[in-house]
Amino acid sequence: MEPVGIAGCGTMGRPMLEALLDAGVDARGFDIRKIGHPAVTTDVAAFARGLATCLTVVRDEAETEALLFTDQALGSAPDLRTLVICSTLPPSYVRGLAPRLPHLDLVDAPMSGAEIGAVERTLSFMPGGDPATVARLMPLFRAMGRSVHPMGAFGMGILAKVLNNFVLSASVAATRTALDWADAADLPEAALLDLIEASTGRNWFASGRDDIEFFRDGFAPGNTIGILEKDVRCALDAAPGDADRQLAETLRASLRALTPRAAPRA
Repeated sequence: MEPVGIAGCGTMGRPMLEALLDAGVDARGFDIRKIGHPAVTTDVAAFARGLATCLTVVRDEAETEALLFTDQALGSAPDLRTLVICSTLPPSYVRGLAPRLPHLDLVDAPMSGAEIGAVERTLSFMPGGDPATVARLMPLFRAMGRSVHPMGAFGMGILAKVLNNFVLSASVAATRTALDWADAADLPEAALLDLIEASTGRNWFASGRDDIEFFRDGFAPGNTIGILEKDVRCALDAAPGDADRQLAETLRASLRALTPRAAPRA
């Protein structure tokens, strides 16, 4: 396979790059920060040289604009042929990339599973794009994840992702609120979580209490709770014009109100 790049080597991008390297892929990384990894550079020209396929794993629209069109201008790299958008972005923004990058094969392939999924290589990818291009990328998805769910045309992957994360945000907000209310009534955290695990309230967030790195985090703009709040905003971008947005806005407010949760005493 031709050279593959990961642009954005933070908590998700770095382990994704390491998975590709371990699978024998000719892979390299780029980040505007010094990451301290031998395969990651801050020199975008060196990163783009000979690069045929690039996966973007940056935070939001602003970073995507900088990466593709302004600061790094990777979208005009002479050797690039396939661009894979893995970031969670507003669906309308992603669809709008097609007329701006007509010379590239575009796939949107956001993933679910959080940092633990990237590290353990159990991510779920949801690609949208030309079936032949998606098929060509399948070995990369398989190296970094456990499951791949093609969603159809370009833009459908990100639509599926933001709707998935809308549901996830509800389970995060509800689980953390339930734990706060349990604290107020002196109901032990472990007892409630064990019940949820065995009952109809079971959900990925509650089940992962010992493994999910952000289970006890409060809201901060740059952490995973903050990114999840951003993802709900992206889901609102997909809402029909006459949709009731109250639930989504309530979830955003609930996530912004989360404070760090102490671990229970042994």
